[in-house]
Amino acid sequence: MPLSLHEATVPSWLQILGSVKLLVDRAEAHCADAGLDAADLLHARLADDMAPFTYQVKSCATHSAGALEGVRKGAFSPDMTSPPDSFSGLRDVLAAAEQALEKVTPQDLEAIADKPMVFSIGEKYRLDFTVRDFLLSFSNPNFYFHATTAYAILRMKGLEIGKRDYLGGLRIQT
Repeated sequence: MPLSLHEATVPSWLQILGSVKLLVDRAEAHCADAGLDAADLLHARLADDMAPFTYQVKSCATHSAGALEGVRKGAFSPDMTSPPDSFSGLRDVLAAAEQALEKVTPQDLEAIADKPMVFSIGEKYRLDFTVRDFLLSFSNPNFYFHATTAYAILRMKGLEIGKRDYLGGLRIQT
């Protein structure tokens, strides 16, 4: 049986959103334990020209639940709103994304998989996709880029986390 678009996206997004939520918890605990100002982690960047931790976390929601909202409309543009400026706000964004993803069925995605989809930034930049190609070649790589960057920022700031913290709840046989 071929892999469905739902199987190729939603379960793994939920897995990594769960691990990012735990990373947010670990970051907040680290600030409390080390006596750091929360802004030290919330606004940390890997490089000066990269977005901060808050944006990386928000972008995980944008490129999963937000991407699915976009494909239903047939159009997706970057979310330019400011990310939450607190650990609790980041948790809220992640929880909302998880709730949205849990409602998506395989039938929902298969029904629109071959429909046209447009990514645009204003009037100047436009990419035409099918829903399947948008999710697999644009949203999926962006989702993992932002999750990995959020993890890397916390490692850079001294949190004792490892690959297992990034991987989250594996779907293993019991």
